[in-house]
Amino acid sequence: MDIKTVGVVGAGVMGIGVSQTLAQNNHQVILIDISENVLEHAKQEIKNNIRFQNFFTRNEKGYKPEHFLDKIKFSTNYHSLADAEFVIENATEKWLIKKEIYEKIDAICPEDTIFAANTSAIPITRIASVTQRPAQVIGMHFMNPVPLKPVVETIRGYHTSEATIEVAKKLLAQMGKECILVNDSPGFVSNRVLMLTINEAVFLVQDQVATAEEVDRIFKTCFGHKMGPLETADLIGLDTILLSIEVLYESFNDSKYRPSPLLKKMVDAGLYGRKSGQGFYAYKT
Repeated sequence: MDIKTVGVVGAGVMGIGVSQTLAQNNHQVILIDISENVLEHAKQEIKNNIRFQNFFTRNEKGYKPEHFLDKIKFSTNYHSLADAEFVIENATEKWLIKKEIYEKIDAICPEDTIFAANTSAIPITRIASVTQRPAQVIGMHFMNPVPLKPVVETIRGYHTSEATIEVAKKLLAQMGKECILVNDSPGFVSNRVLMLTINEAVFLVQDQVATAEEVDRIFKTCFGHKMGPLETADLIGLDTILLSIEVLYESFNDSKYRPSPLLKKMVDAGLYGRKSGQGFYAYKT
């Protein structure tokens, strides 16, 4: 199955990165969101990202951002996905929102369309259960920033077929990504470990064991990490971190996933990290 047209649901940070990467690798993209303002912001961000890339990479064919933007259709109408052969969903980590999306696209998309959930923690088998095509539902956990990350954590749900896996691997290869296939479990591999690490790092700040800067410096200098856990939290978004750790807490009923009160307080205060301009660190907006 040769995928030419890919639907992308959700025009936030991840949806922008996925759409940009697809367009730059010669796919036709249908980017869906419920807000025209969000779509306009996504269009501008993609244009800026491509211009920024061109400063640091050789653009031998002289492509301008508009060349790739022409490959992306921006729409608030889910019926635009009627032509999509593959759909990558990037909605927020709230089950009721994801459930509504999959019920909607399942009724609109052709029977052979494959659905990929770009989720941090919600089990793929659970997502597949609300569709009439569970064998064609797979997890694709892209990392941020999508255009720069070479690996995608790909998740096999209980019903995911081998044919679906092979198509997903082929699409990722066309996007310049390596697929690492894992089995379904809340949080999968990356976030089952990462969210615990970040949450515990927040507890360290809350308990005044160390400052955010000191925690991150230890991880960078002692373990060679490019970013510390709290810098990583700011990059991902503290609201997303909280939602993910809450999914893990609910899924495993294990107190080790209890969210830090400081993390909850910061999210309540709108301190989401880079996207809000303030998290554990301050950023220019």
